[in-house]
Amino acid sequence: MDHDKTGCQAPPEGPILCINNCGFFGSAATMNMCSKCHKDILLKQEQAKLAASSIGNIMNGSSSSTEKEPVVAAAANIDIPVIPVEPKTVSVQPLFGSGPEGSVEAKPKDGPKRCSSCNKRVGLTGFNCRCGDLFCAVHRYSDKHNCPFDYRTAAQDAIAKANPVVKAEKLDKI
Repeated sequence: MDHDKTGCQAPPEGPILCINNCGFFGSAATMNMCSKCHKDILLKQEQAKLAASSIGNIMNGSSSSTEKEPVVAAAANIDIPVIPVEPKTVSVQPLFGSGPEGSVEAKPKDGPKRCSSCNKRVGLTGFNCRCGDLFCAVHRYSDKHNCPFDYRTAAQDAIAKANPVVKAEKLDKI
């Protein structure tokens, strides 16, 4: 009775379930759907509008459809980024025996990975040193292959970067 005098409506009896029966609660602001179902419906409507406008452009013979897409997105109050797509060129390599032999550019094949000191094949078990070379298990340590890399200076620089100099402010004398 008091609600009639003030003009307010009574709140609903209980929570409203989503009309899509997904198990979540809906609200009147989202047409009695949960937020996820409401977003899905809006997305489907937006895609239908874009598809209809692109079909219309194809039927009219218009080659550029970028003029109408931002207008449709702005009408729906949804920000959709427009990304230009550039066509990719694909080069087809001829099969063996087709075409002149000099036209096929062969990738220079790297030989097997070898130790820089003893020239032993290391394969996947090679060790990369800081000097930039590859070594076997015997020559992996810097003293075994006369490494030119200066580890001491590198360590000092790392410590200097990690620990900046902190100076306290000078106190005023009384």
